[in-house]
Amino acid sequence: MDIKDELLYRYILDHSSIITENWLALREKQDGSIYSVDTHEEVEEILRKQNTLTIKTVTSVLLEDKTVFVETMEQWATLVAKSRVESDTPIYEVLEALNKVRRAYWDFIGGYMLQVDAGISKGTIIRWSGLINSAFDQLNHEFTEQYYLLTKERLLAQQELINELGAPVIPIVDAIAVLPLIGEIDTFRAKGILNTTPGKCISKNVSHLFIDLSGVTLLDAMVAHQIYQLISTLNLLGIQSTISGIRPEVAQTSIQLGLDFSHVSTHSTLKQALSKQGIKLYERK
Repeated sequence: MDIKDELLYRYILDHSSIITENWLALREKQDGSIYSVDTHEEVEEILRKQNTLTIKTVTSVLLEDKTVFVETMEQWATLVAKSRVESDTPIYEVLEALNKVRRAYWDFIGGYMLQVDAGISKGTIIRWSGLINSAFDQLNHEFTEQYYLLTKERLLAQQELINELGAPVIPIVDAIAVLPLIGEIDTFRAKGILNTTPGKCISKNVSHLFIDLSGVTLLDAMVAHQIYQLISTLNLLGIQSTISGIRPEVAQTSIQLGLDFSHVSTHSTLKQALSKQGIKLYERK
């Protein structure tokens, strides 16, 4: 390791708290942002610790062993990205904050070089500039990648929850359950219902599923076909199906498509369908 690199490395780490405070001083008032100058003390302390890690990560690029920088950068990106996703901080705010860290970092190095300029050549300054700016650029790239992956993971989890809530298989008595479908059912949602409902029925030991469509606002030909496929799949699994709440226009569309629902018990209301099965619903007076 070059002696000049080592001296700069030690000097920056020994004064990292100063760089952090200089960075914090660059903040402005931003409503709702963790980077706002008036953010809570607890949040500011988190920012202070994370910025210290940022400085340590960037400075490690001066070390002879380049694997240290790569490993530290990966740890930094995972930690910061997870923190920003959890706080719902927009990615552009984080990148802007990193640019301010870069500015504070270089301002500090500029002051250092003025103190010891007699021993620092132009070649060394150019080399430091290449190393450090490249390190910041790599941090930006690694962070955005981790932020994207974590955000995608969160969206998938939310979508799974929405799918679960949008097509719940609700056991009522013994091996009988109800699948109440509410709202608009487009092709995407219909495919989700087709893919997940059979598994839910098997896991809950359902032998008879009542599919209630009375709360559905829109059911086109494609979706009617998906419902037909669902009933056929359940039938292959030995699960009986009953449809309730199907509107006349939907029934007519199904017939025009050649979908044979004659083997499926259909009723105008869920109450009527359950009563036919011997399940009584008592209304409060």
